[in-house]
Amino acid sequence: MTSTGLWSVDYEIYGDVQGVFFRKYTEEQAKRVFVVGWVKNTPHGTVTGQVQGSKEKVEIMKNWLRNVGSPMSRIDKAVFSNEKEIKDLEYTNFKTKY
Repeated sequence: MTSTGLWSVDYEIYGDVQGVFFRKYTEEQAKRVFVVGWVKNTPHGTVTGQVQGSKEKVEIMKNWLRNVGSPMSRIDKAVFSNEKEIKDLEYTNFKTKY
């Protein structure tokens, strides 16, 4: 099997992450580093989503989600799951889901 170099990871961010433009900044950052996927608020006060792209760019995005976020946010915990290599990107862009 040959490596495509494409990765996918799901994430959930805990803390003060709703009502502080976290999704908007996440979408802007994703487009800046050329990853695809989505972000949305959850009913229990977290932000969840998925990032896909090259392993290097997914790592950049994970670091941003874990440590940066939006200027007014407070990130208490970032949980990453289902991290795996994928054959093809499942999305054509990065968007905010409602």
